[in-house]
Amino acid sequence: MTFTVINPATGERLGSYAEIPPAETMGIVAAADIAFRAWRRTTFAERAGAMKRLGAQLRSGADEFALLMAREMGKPLREGRTEVIKCGATCDFYAENAERILAREHIPTEARKAFVTFEPLGVILAIMPWNFPFWQVIRFAAPALMAGNGALLKHAPNVPGCAMALELLFRRAGFPADLFRTLMIDTPQVPAVIAHPLVRAVTLTGSVAAGRAVAAQAGAQLKKTVLELGGSDPYLVLADADLEAAVAICVNGRLVNAGQSCIAAKRFIVVNEVRARFEDLFVERMRAARVGDPLNEETDIGPLARADLRDTLHRQVAASIALGARCLTGGAIPFGPGAFYPPTVLTDVKRGMPAYHEELFGPVAAIIPVRDEAEAIEVANESDFGLGAAVLTRDLERGERIAADLIESGSVFVNDNVRSDPRLPFGGIKNSGYGRELGAYGIKEFVNIKTVVVA
Repeated sequence: MTFTVINPATGERLGSYAEIPPAETMGIVAAADIAFRAWRRTTFAERAGAMKRLGAQLRSGADEFALLMAREMGKPLREGRTEVIKCGATCDFYAENAERILAREHIPTEARKAFVTFEPLGVILAIMPWNFPFWQVIRFAAPALMAGNGALLKHAPNVPGCAMALELLFRRAGFPADLFRTLMIDTPQVPAVIAHPLVRAVTLTGSVAAGRAVAAQAGAQLKKTVLELGGSDPYLVLADADLEAAVAICVNGRLVNAGQSCIAAKRFIVVNEVRARFEDLFVERMRAARVGDPLNEETDIGPLARADLRDTLHRQVAASIALGARCLTGGAIPFGPGAFYPPTVLTDVKRGMPAYHEELFGPVAAIIPVRDEAEAIEVANESDFGLGAAVLTRDLERGERIAADLIESGSVFVNDNVRSDPRLPFGGIKNSGYGRELGAYGIKEFVNIKTVVVA
């Protein structure tokens, strides 16, 4: 198997990487375990030193890594730099807070002493996607390594350069050579890695189908998993929303990374009272977004990561229109090279349409009209997904009540875009997965929560 990298903006072949054979894969797993057993005995201060250096290297190399992402998966340079800088901030957060978060918790009982301690599990396998090729990795690896674990990365096959760059970064930052390793393998080798007795847990960000497969394989081995899967995030636009501000939030949320984000805004549930004005403002802003070469600093939206992804998205759009949705802008594959797709707005989206039920992984917005707040909440929750959501309203108490008590989702933002933050737990429910990344909860996913009692 050879991984061939295609520039999605031009169709140009950038290079190829050979898959490593199974025997070499197993050797890397064994070496990672050896590195872990030494690493777990290091102090938090030693780990933090390496993690701080990693963060500094990410920031200093932001231009280089943004260019790599632009060429491999089409992310505009400005977005790539932002992603890398966020990675650096996450390294700093865990370097500065891991020891506090994982400190022993003393619990009063009848015993002389009782406490909970948090120990690393071992080598963790991470199966990561292409859409945020640096961020997805760092948000797993920073807490896992600060907790004392080792890490193996099976990255998406279209971003092998990003995978190798990350392995080199960890090594240059002073982490042991085998503690963080990239496995240049294809899907058929993954079950054997999951089954390896030295791999103690698995985390995956990807599709629902991939999540089901990995959960089944890990479950058969009784191994812990954390899954961050798809999303079809609803943004509820209520009658009292500041429409100018709401539209800006909605468009920004829909077009991040050309719409290729699990937590991108996807379903816009708009109360009829403000629907017409919302649609006018929304279409105007979507049309103003600049689509083009991701290497151009002025570009807002690059190509989709692969041509087949663009074709799947267009089939969803065409099927929704055939079932009665109206296309207000976009909706046509442009002529010329590259996997580009225009910012597209569908309205009158109803039950039974792909745009209503499925995740649209690209710059396509589905407007779903509703009568009132109650119907908006009902429609928001009528989804197999539950990753993120947003509520747009001038009444902050109303928004907080809806967000906290009524929306079925892992995260809900009031008057802002849904996004991850290293200080806050991140993850979903229903078909969006289980477990949490980031924050204090994320670093505790891959530790042994051990009770110690001294009589």
